[in-house]
Amino acid sequence: MARWFLLLCLWGLVAGCALPTLDHRTHSTAISHEQASATRLGLAVEPQVTAHPGKSGVHSLQDPHEAFAARVFLAKTADRTLDVQYYIWRGDMTGTLLLEALHAAADRGVRVRLLLDDNGTTGLDEELSALDSHPYIEVRLFNPFVVRRPKWLGFVTDFSRANRRMHNKSFTADNLVTIVGGRNIGDAYFGAGDGLLFIDLDVFAIGPVVGCVSDDFDRYWVSQSSYPAARILPPVREDRLNQLAAKASRVERDPQAFNYVNAVRRASSVAGLMTGDLELSWSNVTMVSDDPAKGLGLAEPEDLLIRQLGEILGEPARDVELVSPYFVPTAAGVAAFSALSERGVRVRVLTNSLEATDVAAVHAGYAKRRKALLKSGVELYEIRRRTSEVERGKSAGPLGSSASSLHAKTFSVDRERVFVGSFNFDPRSSNLNTELGFIIDSPELAQQIDEVFDQKIQSHSYEVRLSEKGRLYWLEQQGDTQVRHDSEPRAGLWRRSGVFLLSLLPIEWLL
Repeated sequence: MARWFLLLCLWGLVAGCALPTLDHRTHSTAISHEQASATRLGLAVEPQVTAHPGKSGVHSLQDPHEAFAARVFLAKTADRTLDVQYYIWRGDMTGTLLLEALHAAADRGVRVRLLLDDNGTTGLDEELSALDSHPYIEVRLFNPFVVRRPKWLGFVTDFSRANRRMHNKSFTADNLVTIVGGRNIGDAYFGAGDGLLFIDLDVFAIGPVVGCVSDDFDRYWVSQSSYPAARILPPVREDRLNQLAAKASRVERDPQAFNYVNAVRRASSVAGLMTGDLELSWSNVTMVSDDPAKGLGLAEPEDLLIRQLGEILGEPARDVELVSPYFVPTAAGVAAFSALSERGVRVRVLTNSLEATDVAAVHAGYAKRRKALLKSGVELYEIRRRTSEVERGKSAGPLGSSASSLHAKTFSVDRERVFVGSFNFDPRSSNLNTELGFIIDSPELAQQIDEVFDQKIQSHSYEVRLSEKGRLYWLEQQGDTQVRHDSEPRAGLWRRSGVFLLSLLPIEWLL
């Protein structure tokens, strides 16, 4: 009897995991150019765009404080719409402040559409449900989990769908200005607090490419993976939105937050957009993204970002410089990089070292390919996990992280074209997750990446080499002294052993 009762309970649990219908979703699209032109942003942006016909203006957001300030600026300056799409949104200090910034915009009458991958919304059910109850805010969840606690049950009952996530990141105001890149929303991405800091990169853009981002948002918004939050999340009390505002107010009064906000104000330069003082690189910019049907495994090969990248970039002639935190080239990638080297193309790669990575399994997928890459002529650099107080202040300001991990996803080709976006060079980005990014025809931005490799990389990373006996070793520059490591630097035996064991498992396709 107990066995039958248990089976009945399990059946009921699985049956309760069925997704709701998508029938009768509300319909909305990005506002027209005519509607956008009359906004404050329109009055500031349109003359600049008109002066550079066919070009988009981009401003790189490398500093984490400026990256946060840019999003707050757009939330406060938008008059008509905010379209916001992210993979992870944390309920920490910066996440709370940005949620409240969206709430405040909606109170001004700005229509807010918030599309989040449901795997990255842990602990925010009440806040998202409350925001969704606002007449000017609509929240949708991509590939949601019907059972909210524990969410991992969704991987058990519907693994093929739940394993596919929306990794896109964009923040667009009035269909005129957008931020696209590698950062999610949370303290680790914006140099807040004392935890891990992700070294990351976004671009702030105006011009024709913004319309492409808005169109792409629209197709994700109506995709078969995007569910209205009200059909997934339990309802909350009417005063829950007021509680969000109160929470944000408490966060702002916290001494640490006060100092952080002041640091952000000092770092902010994007407000110069309104006066024409923001330094912009005017270039041909092409948006690339996956068909949202990839979230269900239904996208056609020609509609995948990886195919678009290859078609637009063509064949590199001189050099490729690649920055990727989760670099898992696979056998096919090794063959492709080897072919480039054989043609005389210089290939340099910067990724996380074992001590700096936040995902050991991904490092295992990369580590098993290092020797083959080095033998083919690829140059490998692994960023160090910086821990000194001096380095902390230089990298992230007075309240920056005590340790750092690479999270930026960018590469340059022939010092002429640059990719910035969410795409990691790993099987997950290629085959499972949806991704978004820009290809920017800008020797100026490409030169910035080149300078990282030529001028800064020695002091921030290990260079990986092969000895005459075919063994790996790592070179570290400490001032005027070069130190050699014959095993993974600053990684203990247990961590190294764990990575080795993971590298033996057939999990590369999941990484």
